[in-house]
Amino acid sequence: MLSNGARPPGVPPSALADTLLERLTAAYPAAADPARAADMAAYMKDVAPFLGIPAPLRRELSRTVTKNTPRPSEDDCAALALGCWRLPHREYHYFAVDYLRRHVGRCSSGILPVVRHLITTVPWWDTVDLLAAHTVGPLVAADPGLVPVMDDWIDGEDLWPVRTALLHQLGSKGATDAERLFRHCRRQAGHPDFFVRKAIGWALREYAKTDPGAVRAFVAAERSALSPLSVREALRNL
Repeated sequence: MLSNGARPPGVPPSALADTLLERLTAAYPAAADPARAADMAAYMKDVAPFLGIPAPLRRELSRTVTKNTPRPSEDDCAALALGCWRLPHREYHYFAVDYLRRHVGRCSSGILPVVRHLITTVPWWDTVDLLAAHTVGPLVAADPGLVPVMDDWIDGEDLWPVRTALLHQLGSKGATDAERLFRHCRRQAGHPDFFVRKAIGWALREYAKTDPGAVRAFVAAERSALSPLSVREALRNL
């Protein structure tokens, strides 16, 4: 059982995921750097242990791991992500995040419970923000039926799905549903947590690149409810 009482999703059978995990767990440990690992873990507040692989080398190793493998199905993506998340070191989680980002177009709304599991298990901004913008966002854009799910997440008690709902349209530019963005920001304007307040400001700042007038008007109307952090971040480039 998870801390919120939910059961983790079942891992679908996938020969491709088995192959990738076998390659991954051979390639990554061979490049481990214990001294760097300690620094990386400390930077991420010890949310998870690290192998100590710098990002450029990790991406190079990941290309080797996925070389000459077929395009995955949704079940392959789910099995790979869940398999990586069962491994302790953070670099495996990064591999899963990158893999989902690359292949999200091959997934349907059916994978969202798996993504929520990733968001709420060993959660920190380093994985949550990428999953929000590059997996949840495209899934919602492809299936408007998921919009009510985002409305449920924004009302939840777990701050990481709340942050995800705020950030899932990040980078959508002109395709942003501004009404939804403003509704979500308004709903959590008084949230006490730094990560939610920061997300509100970040989401508004990004949308201000597309419609600065709308963001100025929203902040002016909601300034008394928004935290100073959210206001400062929203107006930083205006």
